[in-house]
Amino acid sequence: MKIMKANPAFAAVRSDFDRVFDRFFEPSFWPLTTPRTFENMWEPVLDFSETEKEYFVRLEAPGMTRDDFDVDIDGNLLTLSGKREFHKEEKGEDYLWQERQEGRFLRTLRLPSGIQEPRIEATYTDGVLVVKLPKAEPATKTKVAIK
Repeated sequence: MKIMKANPAFAAVRSDFDRVFDRFFEPSFWPLTTPRTFENMWEPVLDFSETEKEYFVRLEAPGMTRDDFDVDIDGNLLTLSGKREFHKEEKGEDYLWQERQEGRFLRTLRLPSGIQEPRIEATYTDGVLVVKLPKAEPATKTKVAIK
């Protein structure tokens, strides 16, 4: 199973659409209405790999602490979520360009086979969350007698 990253041209188009919608929902665009607040969403990059005995998920999310993450498993669905915030209030400093993303994220993966839930491990080091998912032992093959 191979997971491919989106084409960089698509990312540029997506960024352009995001800017259009951000501009549309700015309070200055609608001066006679009350401003709406929308929470920022972002999507950290992730790698999903496997060995003979385990699956590995590596999620790149620098600037967070391990308390900022939630890792949930429901059957064969793995959900990684969290929230990252940056403090922008620096006295005498105005941003000319800002590329760091903040806000909530939610990534869900469908696992190709069963896992041993009690043995799942998650660690967060150097801005990378690593989730180790031991594969379940394959079911033994049983011959069924036909009556």
